[in-house]
Amino acid sequence: MTDTPTGPAAPVAGSPSPPAPGSGPSVDGRIAAVSAPPVEVRGLVKRYGQLTAVGGVDLTVNGGDVYGYLGPNGAGKTTSLRMMLGLIRPTEGSVRLFGRDPQVTVRALEGVAGFVEAPTFYPYLSGRRNLELLGAFDGGGAPARIDQALEIVELSHRAGDRVGGYSHGMRQRLGIAAALLRDPKLLLLDEPTTGLDPGGMRDMRVLIRRLAGQGITIVLSSHVLTEVEEVCNRVAIVRSGRIVYEGEIADLKRTAGMTYRLSTTDDERALAVCRAQPGISDVRAEGTPPRISFTGDGDSVAELSQALVEAGALIRALTPQTATLEDLFFSLVEDGAGAPAAPDQPPEAVQAAP
Repeated sequence: MTDTPTGPAAPVAGSPSPPAPGSGPSVDGRIAAVSAPPVEVRGLVKRYGQLTAVGGVDLTVNGGDVYGYLGPNGAGKTTSLRMMLGLIRPTEGSVRLFGRDPQVTVRALEGVAGFVEAPTFYPYLSGRRNLELLGAFDGGGAPARIDQALEIVELSHRAGDRVGGYSHGMRQRLGIAAALLRDPKLLLLDEPTTGLDPGGMRDMRVLIRRLAGQGITIVLSSHVLTEVEEVCNRVAIVRSGRIVYEGEIADLKRTAGMTYRLSTTDDERALAVCRAQPGISDVRAEGTPPRISFTGDGDSVAELSQALVEAGALIRALTPQTATLEDLFFSLVEDGAGAPAAPDQPPEAVQAAP
């Protein structure tokens, strides 16, 4: 993206907002199912010559989700989002937004907004004027929502300033405001906290929670895992263009099991007891004196406590360690470390809508 576009950014995807998503006719004249999920992707593949940028993505975003799309740089996140918004055509597979294919009908983008990469605006116009142009393009009630959108993203006091003087973080927030003009039912955001200072990141978290509380389904790609853990209920983790996990964050944590740290009066004896105890696994000792760690469920840990006392290794400390999303993320993606990763935006990729 450059700072001198030929037209105002279209962080707002699609045509003027209609009634509710899923309520209009589909391309064959039938009424789209109201129960269709906001996003449904099956077997999504994008190849550029011999390079596979996205290698078979399957995911479903349910209504009301705050859905995190996670992966290291070059994993194929941005390419996937571009295909979801109909900006580039998949090599294989399908995308459905509220039951409609964005490659078949622009009506698939009704009630859908967001931006991919950094939103771009006319730098020589004010923030308000850029929104006015976008609102006029969308029509409907979009122009009347400009003041509210600026207030939500806390840009009211800078609305009259030229966008060329905005910081990167301010342009990100203006991109959110532009998306909100459409009163979206589905919001897709690519790295929305990029360029924000800690206060801005906090405000963005609050904003995302508020929008989700209003019934907006949100999909956001990010590499800031602590942010995702705080705001998302479901995630997809992608590595080298393929999904390695999709589901509830809580379920991912449960499958990891609970890790404990143990310190006793006789750690060498305690280490032997832990390794022999049924239900206790992944026993490790690190450092000098050794710090013992292990995984196990509550009943197994209770039985281990008794076994340690009977063995004469009295417990000084037994501390549960809850796995973070960051821990689980690296456990899923690091076994592919060193493998060539597909770039998110190959040179041949179609640019965002002007």
